Amino acid sequence: MSMKLVNIRMDEDLKKEMEIVCNDLGINITTAFTIFAKKLTREKRISFSVSIDPFYSTENIKALQESVSQVNDGKVITKTLEELEVIEYSRRINK
Repeated sequence: MSMKLVNIRMDEDLKKEMEIVCNDLGINITTAFTIFAKKLTREKRISFSVSIDPFYSTENIKALQESVSQVNDGKVITKTLEELEVIEYSRRINK
């Protein structure tokens, strides 16, 4: 298959943010645009969604690291699922 070069202009900050998201997804910008092009061509529409698993969110990774530190320091704090849900709810409404 013959490959062609496609140049795309975009805001520098948007490109940086896109690189971060693509990296989190385990792909690069070229792959992201190729996915977009194949999906658009096949389905004749733009309405699709590719998302990052919330497990890998910055907030969750930070919480996991804090938990690991507590275990390593012998300061294990036990919480019920209900208590954790209240904490998460509080974090979301206080953003």
